[in-house]
Amino acid sequence: MKSICIKTNNSNLLDYLYNEFKLMDSNFVYFSCNEFKNFKNIIIHYNGDNTSDFICQVSSILSYLVIDEFEEDIFKNLIVKNYFYFDSLERQKILNYCFDICSDDFTNNFNKKFKLLVDSFYKYLSENKVLILSGFVNFRLGKYYNFLEDIVDEAVNIFVVEKEYLEFISLLKIYISSQSSQIDTVHIIYSGESSILLDENKNTISFSKDLLKTKYLSDISFSKNDYILNTLLNLLPKKIYIHLVNNCIDEFINTLSLIFENRAIICTDCDICHFYKNMEISKTIQ
Repeated sequence: MKSICIKTNNSNLLDYLYNEFKLMDSNFVYFSCNEFKNFKNIIIHYNGDNTSDFICQVSSILSYLVIDEFEEDIFKNLIVKNYFYFDSLERQKILNYCFDICSDDFTNNFNKKFKLLVDSFYKYLSENKVLILSGFVNFRLGKYYNFLEDIVDEAVNIFVVEKEYLEFISLLKIYISSQSSQIDTVHIIYSGESSILLDENKNTISFSKDLLKTKYLSDISFSKNDYILNTLLNLLPKKIYIHLVNNCIDEFINTLSLIFENRAIICTDCDICHFYKNMEISKTIQ
Protein backbone atom coordinates (compact mmCIF):
# COMPACT_ATOMS: atom_id res chain seq x y z
CA MET A 1 0.00 0.00 0.00
CA LYS A 2 1.15 3.52 -0.81
CA SER A 3 -0.06 6.38 1.39
CA ILE A 4 0.42 10.10 0.77
CA CYS A 5 -0.36 12.84 3.28
CA ILE A 6 -0.75 16.40 1.96
CA LYS A 7 -0.67 19.14 4.57
CA THR A 8 -2.14 22.63 4.21
CA ASN A 9 -4.11 25.15 6.24
CA ASN A 10 -5.93 26.50 3.22
CA SER A 11 -9.50 25.19 3.13
CA ASN A 12 -9.96 26.17 -0.51
CA LEU A 13 -6.96 24.08 -1.52
CA LEU A 14 -8.24 21.14 0.50
CA ASP A 15 -11.61 21.40 -1.24
CA TYR A 16 -9.84 21.55 -4.62
CA LEU A 17 -7.85 18.41 -3.86
CA TYR A 18 -10.81 16.61 -2.32
CA ASN A 19 -12.92 17.16 -5.43
CA GLU A 20 -10.10 16.03 -7.72
CA PHE A 21 -9.22 12.96 -5.72
CA LYS A 22 -12.86 11.87 -5.78
CA LEU A 23 -12.49 11.42 -9.54
CA MET A 24 -9.72 8.85 -9.17
CA ASP A 25 -10.38 5.08 -9.35
CA SER A 26 -12.35 4.51 -6.13
CA ASN A 27 -11.76 0.73 -6.21
CA PHE A 28 -8.15 1.20 -5.14
CA VAL A 29 -8.02 4.73 -3.69
CA TYR A 30 -9.24 5.78 -0.25
CA PHE A 31 -8.76 9.19 1.26
CA SER A 32 -9.71 11.12 4.35
CA CYS A 33 -9.37 14.60 5.78
CA ASN A 34 -8.04 15.21 9.28
CA GLU A 35 -7.13 18.28 11.27
CA PHE A 36 -4.12 18.28 13.59
CA LYS A 37 -2.40 20.97 15.62
CA ASN A 38 -0.57 22.80 12.82
CA PHE A 39 -2.10 21.54 9.57
CA LYS A 40 -5.21 20.19 7.99
CA ASN A 41 -4.36 16.95 6.19
CA ILE A 42 -5.74 15.05 3.27
CA ILE A 43 -4.50 11.47 3.27
CA ILE A 44 -4.71 9.22 0.20
CA HIS A 45 -4.24 5.45 0.45
CA TYR A 46 -3.66 3.27 -2.62
CA ASN A 47 -3.84 -0.52 -2.46
CA GLY A 48 -3.58 -1.32 -6.16
CA ASP A 49 -0.72 -2.85 -8.12
CA ASN A 50 0.36 0.18 -10.18
CA THR A 51 1.90 2.50 -7.62
CA SER A 52 3.78 4.46 -10.29
CA ASP A 53 0.54 5.33 -12.07
CA PHE A 54 -1.06 6.34 -8.76
CA ILE A 55 1.81 8.70 -7.92
CA CYS A 56 1.62 10.12 -11.44
CA GLN A 57 -2.11 10.84 -11.02
CA VAL A 58 -1.54 12.56 -7.68
CA SER A 59 1.36 14.52 -9.17
CA SER A 60 -0.84 15.64 -12.07
CA ILE A 61 -3.58 16.84 -9.72
CA LEU A 62 -1.06 18.75 -7.62
CA SER A 63 0.45 20.27 -10.76
CA TYR A 64 -2.93 21.53 -11.92
CA LEU A 65 -3.43 22.92 -8.42
CA VAL A 66 -0.18 24.92 -8.59
CA ILE A 67 -1.05 26.37 -12.00
CA ASP A 68 -4.62 27.18 -11.05
CA GLU A 69 -4.13 28.44 -7.50
CA PHE A 70 -0.50 29.48 -7.02
CA GLU A 71 0.87 30.66 -10.35
CA GLU A 72 -0.50 34.21 -10.35
CA ASP A 73 0.95 34.88 -6.89
CA ILE A 74 4.28 33.36 -7.96
CA PHE A 75 4.37 35.73 -10.93
CA LYS A 76 3.61 38.68 -8.63
CA ASN A 77 6.36 37.67 -6.19
CA LEU A 78 8.91 37.24 -8.97
CA ILE A 79 8.07 40.67 -10.38
CA VAL A 80 8.44 42.31 -6.95
CA LYS A 81 11.63 40.39 -6.22
CA ASN A 82 13.41 41.06 -9.53
CA TYR A 83 11.83 44.36 -10.58
CA PHE A 84 11.00 46.07 -7.28
CA TYR A 85 11.73 49.52 -8.80
CA PHE A 86 8.51 49.47 -10.84
CA ASP A 87 5.46 50.95 -9.17
CA SER A 88 2.28 48.96 -8.51
CA LEU A 89 0.58 50.01 -11.75
CA GLU A 90 3.63 49.08 -13.80
CA ARG A 91 3.90 45.75 -12.03
CA GLN A 92 0.27 45.02 -12.88
CA LYS A 93 0.96 45.76 -16.55
CA ILE A 94 3.95 43.41 -16.46
CA LEU A 95 1.76 40.73 -14.87
CA ASN A 96 -0.77 41.18 -17.68
CA TYR A 97 2.02 40.74 -20.23
CA CYS A 98 2.99 37.51 -18.44
CA PHE A 99 -0.55 36.23 -18.97
CA ASP A 100 -0.44 37.34 -22.61
CA ILE A 101 2.82 35.48 -23.21
CA CYS A 102 1.38 32.32 -21.67
CA SER A 103 -1.76 32.66 -23.78
CA ASP A 104 0.02 33.38 -27.07
CA ASP A 105 1.46 29.87 -27.20
CA PHE A 106 -0.82 28.37 -24.57
CA THR A 107 -0.49 24.66 -25.37
CA ASN A 108 3.30 24.72 -25.60
CA ASN A 109 3.78 26.86 -22.50
CA PHE A 110 1.27 24.87 -20.48
CA ASN A 111 2.84 21.54 -21.42
CA LYS A 112 6.29 22.78 -20.41
CA LYS A 113 5.06 24.07 -17.06
CA PHE A 114 3.01 20.97 -16.41
CA LYS A 115 5.89 18.60 -17.15
CA LEU A 116 8.24 20.50 -14.83
CA LEU A 117 5.68 20.34 -12.05
CA VAL A 118 4.74 16.68 -12.54
CA ASP A 119 8.39 15.66 -12.60
CA SER A 120 9.07 17.52 -9.32
CA PHE A 121 6.03 16.12 -7.53
CA TYR A 122 6.57 12.59 -8.85
CA LYS A 123 10.19 12.48 -7.78
CA TYR A 124 9.36 13.70 -4.29
CA LEU A 125 6.28 11.52 -3.71
CA SER A 126 8.13 8.43 -4.90
CA GLU A 127 10.47 8.83 -1.95
CA ASN A 128 8.28 10.55 0.66
CA LYS A 129 4.89 10.05 2.27
CA VAL A 130 4.29 13.57 3.61
CA LEU A 131 4.11 16.75 1.52
CA ILE A 132 3.69 20.18 3.14
CA LEU A 133 2.08 21.98 0.22
CA SER A 134 3.17 25.58 0.85
CA GLY A 135 6.74 24.56 1.66
CA PHE A 136 6.99 22.38 -1.41
CA VAL A 137 5.66 25.12 -3.70
CA ASN A 138 8.01 27.71 -2.21
CA PHE A 139 11.22 25.69 -2.05
CA ARG A 140 11.12 22.59 -4.27
CA LEU A 141 9.94 23.87 -7.66
CA GLY A 142 13.15 25.49 -8.85
CA LYS A 143 12.87 24.56 -12.53
CA TYR A 144 9.25 25.68 -12.65
CA TYR A 145 10.20 29.00 -11.03
CA ASN A 146 13.01 29.44 -13.54
CA PHE A 147 10.54 28.93 -16.38
CA LEU A 148 8.17 31.54 -14.94
CA GLU A 149 11.12 33.86 -14.32
CA ASP A 150 11.99 33.73 -18.03
CA ILE A 151 8.39 34.70 -18.84
CA VAL A 152 8.62 37.62 -16.39
CA ASP A 153 11.85 38.81 -18.03
CA GLU A 154 10.21 38.66 -21.45
CA ALA A 155 7.18 40.54 -20.12
CA VAL A 156 9.42 43.26 -18.68
CA ASN A 157 11.18 43.64 -22.03
CA ILE A 158 7.83 44.05 -23.76
CA PHE A 159 6.72 46.56 -21.12
CA VAL A 160 9.92 48.64 -21.41
CA VAL A 161 9.73 48.73 -25.22
CA GLU A 162 6.07 49.75 -25.03
CA LYS A 163 6.85 52.42 -22.46
CA GLU A 164 9.69 53.84 -24.56
CA TYR A 165 7.45 53.76 -27.62
CA LEU A 166 4.73 55.76 -25.84
CA GLU A 167 7.32 58.23 -24.56
CA PHE A 168 8.64 58.55 -28.12
CA ILE A 169 5.11 59.29 -29.38
CA SER A 170 4.53 61.81 -26.60
CA LEU A 171 7.75 63.71 -27.36
CA LEU A 172 6.94 63.94 -31.06
CA LYS A 173 3.42 65.17 -30.31
CA ILE A 174 4.88 67.91 -28.12
CA TYR A 175 7.30 68.83 -30.91
CA ILE A 176 4.49 68.98 -33.49
CA SER A 177 2.27 71.16 -31.31
CA SER A 178 5.12 73.65 -30.76
CA GLN A 179 6.05 74.13 -34.44
CA SER A 180 4.41 75.83 -37.44
CA SER A 181 3.29 73.86 -40.47
CA GLN A 182 5.42 74.22 -43.58
CA ILE A 183 2.84 72.82 -45.99
CA ASP A 184 -0.94 72.42 -46.11
CA THR A 185 -1.34 68.87 -47.41
CA VAL A 186 0.75 65.75 -47.93
CA HIS A 187 -0.47 62.55 -49.57
CA ILE A 188 1.26 59.31 -48.59
CA ILE A 189 0.86 56.55 -51.16
CA TYR A 190 1.62 53.72 -48.78
CA SER A 191 2.42 50.13 -49.61
CA GLY A 192 4.91 49.02 -47.01
CA GLU A 193 8.46 49.79 -48.02
CA SER A 194 7.47 51.18 -51.42
CA SER A 195 5.83 54.48 -50.65
CA ILE A 196 5.51 57.88 -52.29
CA LEU A 197 4.92 61.36 -50.88
CA LEU A 198 2.89 63.91 -52.88
CA ASP A 199 2.05 67.52 -52.14
CA GLU A 200 -1.42 69.01 -52.58
CA ASN A 201 -0.73 69.46 -56.33
CA LYS A 202 0.22 65.79 -56.64
CA ASN A 203 3.90 66.62 -57.11
CA THR A 204 6.41 64.19 -55.66
CA ILE A 205 8.08 65.19 -52.39
CA SER A 206 11.60 63.94 -51.87
CA PHE A 207 12.35 62.12 -48.65
CA SER A 208 14.45 63.93 -46.08
CA LYS A 209 17.47 61.64 -45.64
CA ASP A 210 19.77 64.07 -43.86
CA LEU A 211 20.44 62.31 -40.57
CA LEU A 212 21.75 65.56 -39.08
CA LYS A 213 18.26 67.02 -39.39
CA THR A 214 16.29 64.13 -38.01
CA LYS A 215 13.63 65.05 -35.49
CA TYR A 216 13.82 61.78 -33.59
CA LEU A 217 16.23 59.02 -32.71
CA SER A 218 15.72 55.41 -33.71
CA ASP A 219 17.35 52.30 -32.25
CA ILE A 220 16.99 50.57 -35.60
CA SER A 221 18.54 51.32 -38.97
CA PHE A 222 16.83 53.99 -41.07
CA SER A 223 14.39 52.32 -43.39
CA LYS A 224 12.27 54.09 -45.98
CA ASN A 225 9.48 54.46 -43.41
CA ASP A 226 11.87 56.27 -41.08
CA TYR A 227 12.63 58.72 -43.88
CA ILE A 228 8.91 59.25 -44.44
CA LEU A 229 8.42 60.07 -40.78
CA ASN A 230 11.41 62.42 -40.73
CA THR A 231 10.13 64.20 -43.84
CA LEU A 232 6.70 64.68 -42.28
CA LEU A 233 8.27 66.01 -39.10
CA ASN A 234 10.24 68.53 -41.14
CA LEU A 235 7.22 69.64 -43.18
CA LEU A 236 4.59 69.33 -40.42
CA PRO A 237 1.64 69.33 -42.86
CA LYS A 238 -1.76 70.48 -41.65
CA LYS A 239 -3.34 67.41 -43.25
CA ILE A 240 -1.84 64.02 -44.07
CA TYR A 241 -3.86 61.75 -46.32
CA ILE A 242 -2.64 58.17 -46.05
CA HIS A 243 -3.67 56.18 -49.14
CA LEU A 244 -3.38 52.48 -48.39
CA VAL A 245 -2.57 50.74 -51.64
CA ASN A 246 -2.71 47.32 -49.96
CA ASN A 247 -5.56 48.23 -47.57
CA CYS A 248 -3.25 47.28 -44.71
CA ILE A 249 -2.93 49.31 -41.52
CA ASP A 250 0.40 48.20 -40.08
CA GLU A 251 2.46 49.35 -37.11
CA PHE A 252 3.94 52.31 -38.99
CA ILE A 253 0.51 53.63 -39.99
CA ASN A 254 -0.69 53.24 -36.41
CA THR A 255 2.37 55.18 -35.27
CA LEU A 256 1.65 58.01 -37.72
CA SER A 257 -1.95 58.15 -36.52
CA LEU A 258 -0.82 58.40 -32.90
CA ILE A 259 1.78 61.09 -33.63
CA PHE A 260 -0.26 63.33 -35.93
CA GLU A 261 -3.68 62.50 -34.44
CA ASN A 262 -6.48 64.33 -36.28
CA ARG A 263 -4.08 65.60 -38.94
CA ALA A 264 -3.76 62.06 -40.29
CA ILE A 265 -6.61 60.72 -42.41
CA ILE A 266 -6.58 57.14 -43.69
CA CYS A 267 -8.06 56.61 -47.15
CA THR A 268 -8.63 53.43 -49.17
CA ASP A 269 -11.21 54.48 -51.75
CA CYS A 270 -10.47 57.70 -53.62
CA ASP A 271 -9.15 58.51 -57.10
CA ILE A 272 -5.55 58.47 -55.87
CA CYS A 273 -6.08 55.10 -54.14
CA HIS A 274 -7.65 53.58 -57.25
CA PHE A 275 -4.90 54.92 -59.53
CA TYR A 276 -2.05 53.44 -57.50
CA LYS A 277 -3.92 50.23 -56.75
CA ASN A 278 -4.38 49.72 -60.50
CA MET A 279 -0.66 50.39 -61.00
CA GLU A 280 0.10 47.73 -58.38
CA ILE A 281 -2.20 45.25 -60.08
CA SER A 282 -0.57 45.96 -63.45
CA LYS A 283 2.89 45.28 -61.96
CA THR A 284 1.63 41.99 -60.51
CA ILE A 285 0.18 40.87 -63.84
CA GLN A 286 3.40 41.72 -65.67
